[in-house]
Amino acid sequence: MLRALDIRDMLIIDHLELAFQPGLNVLTGETGAGKSILLDSLGFVLGWRGRAELVRSGAKQGEVVAEFDLSPDHAAFAVLEKAGLPTGDELILRRVNSADGRKTAWVNDRRCSGEVLRQLSETLVELHGQHDDRGLLNPRGHRRILDSFAGVEAQLRATSAAWRSLSAACKTLSEAEAAMTAMREEEDFLRHAVAEVDALDPQPGEDSELDAKRRLMQGAERIREDISRAGDALGNDGAEGSMGEAMRWLDGVADRADGRLDAPLAALSRALEELDTAVRGIEETLDVLAFNPHELEDCEERLFALRALARKHNVGAEALPELAESLRARLTKLDQGDAGLAELRSAADAAQAEYDAAAAALSAARHAAAGKLDAAVTAELAPLKMERAVFSTEITDDTPGPEGRDAVAFTVATNPGAPAARLARLRRVASSAGSCWRSRSVWPRAMTA
Repeated sequence: MLRALDIRDMLIIDHLELAFQPGLNVLTGETGAGKSILLDSLGFVLGWRGRAELVRSGAKQGEVVAEFDLSPDHAAFAVLEKAGLPTGDELILRRVNSADGRKTAWVNDRRCSGEVLRQLSETLVELHGQHDDRGLLNPRGHRRILDSFAGVEAQLRATSAAWRSLSAACKTLSEAEAAMTAMREEEDFLRHAVAEVDALDPQPGEDSELDAKRRLMQGAERIREDISRAGDALGNDGAEGSMGEAMRWLDGVADRADGRLDAPLAALSRALEELDTAVRGIEETLDVLAFNPHELEDCEERLFALRALARKHNVGAEALPELAESLRARLTKLDQGDAGLAELRSAADAAQAEYDAAAAALSAARHAAAGKLDAAVTAELAPLKMERAVFSTEITDDTPGPEGRDAVAFTVATNPGAPAARLARLRRVASSAGSCWRSRSVWPRAMTA
């Protein structure tokens, strides 16, 4: 419970100390007396977001301290332990707001963030206003109230998980069906394209190889004649033959030259070896350049066919092998599509069955709790002089969703024999008659029973 509140230099408050006693504490006063400022100050020390300027005019900073007594099993201990803050039988919150807007907070004399304060506040304080009863008039909140009373958290989690699985399965199936429909619309194109690509059978790197070969063959006729002449000049009828004759002449007289011809003969021998290497290279080049004239035509025809197919599919010629694999994969997926869709439909059916079972279990728990809630609320009506009123929880089918497929609405018949009416309609009728149905006093015990 909140034991004390100490406020310094906040808005119009210079210094105020409030001590609270167990049970109901009431603060009254006319408009402008400062009741809302007390709530603003309490909200400030609890980390709530509120007014931007709270520091009293002329003060350097404002400060609020709140002291709470905690029971041994209080939920605030879990927040303190998670944040690494000290724990004890009492909890002291302190928060300072400087004139420049900076805020600093302490919990049990240890610095902490505003987020930790807000987490603690959820376990310490509930704020209720004069219009809280309007929540009961909104049928969308009735299901949440019934679920809280019934304690169906586990069933809700199971239903929500089953709904997510069902939604994912249905989405996957829908996307697969859409993709299959799109592929069937282009089935003729796919089959023709795959047949065309398979007939040409492009190979990786083929375009570059054919282009180089084509350029080589186109230039071969122009350079082959010069290379052949060079080969003749270096061969047996040219330099190689002459050098061979020179070596024979020198070798025949070398023994009579007192060794002076040894060096020239060695040089000629090396030169002949290098010359032989050059001649062999020329001959190999001439072999490469020797081709069938039809080979150039075949090369150009193949190259033009590859590039035409590439332009047709708006890709580079080097990407044709990858395109071929992609087209074949799409056609295979199309041919195997029925089997894949059958598996996805089976998965969606299984997810639907799982959701139906979870939603049915949740609905059964709600129906079982509805009667208990009706009895609990009815028991609260007698002290309000409405002992003849009949409260009832109405459960009807609703659009399936993560919280099941039940619509819940609270109804009441205020007089014996009178038809039951939903709370929203009853309030409009009762407000003019001064009915006490606008009070929340009927709900606290019944809703938390």
